[in-house]
Amino acid sequence: MNTTIRLESVRKVYGHDNNAVVALGGVDIGFERGTFSAVMGPSGSGKSTLLHCAAGLDTPTSGSVRLEDTELSGLNETQLTLLRRDRIGFIFQSFNLLPALTVMQNILLPLQLAGKKPDQALVDEVIDRVGLTNRVHHRPAELSGGQAQRVAIARALVTRPAVIFGDEPTGALDSKTAREVLLLLQQAGAGGQTIVMVTHDPIAASYADRVVFLADGHIVTELQHPTAEAVAERMTHLSELVEQRNRAAAAAVGGV
Repeated sequence: MNTTIRLESVRKVYGHDNNAVVALGGVDIGFERGTFSAVMGPSGSGKSTLLHCAAGLDTPTSGSVRLEDTELSGLNETQLTLLRRDRIGFIFQSFNLLPALTVMQNILLPLQLAGKKPDQALVDEVIDRVGLTNRVHHRPAELSGGQAQRVAIARALVTRPAVIFGDEPTGALDSKTAREVLLLLQQAGAGGQTIVMVTHDPIAASYADRVVFLADGHIVTELQHPTAEAVAERMTHLSELVEQRNRAAAAAVGGV
């Protein structure tokens, strides 16, 4: 499999000296093309920081973040902005739609900003896939929460990004609508798209191919082909896993 995003020895420290907070403590992880990964962990575990560093929204204190053949640390802010616009899609809990624009205009906005001509066949296919064919002339105020999130998914897909990052994309939706949105993300992954989603919800995570668990800025464990029950159980025992990891690390240091 081809790796779309790879983080190597990524540390992120906020503040200095006695006020320093280590958000990520040396993370190594890759996200393969055509996979749907969920990132979970307790509050303050570093999951949002991981997403922001992987997406070029934040700069690691040290380490490497590579998007396909591009090393992000070598890019200036203008280059990062262009990379995010052209090669990364985002889906947020708050939808981030422009209220004055129609559904179609919101979906096409990234292409318009990039000065690119839309591939109308792809646009039509994406709009049909997310079930918005009869809503393209509506504005966000006329949509339900689920429909608004479908617009955000379509907007992320039409640019053919290398990876789509979701930050709690179902957090504001009811369970039925959340399921529909997660199925769309699952289908996008099965279709060759790389999806990385931060979530706190074991049910949402169960739609992913893999769940990565963070605690105290470190990846503690992973779960392949997850079920909601297995995810919830792993989260419940995360503190025990952290203790085991710390003991193993201390033993390794003591054995050197």
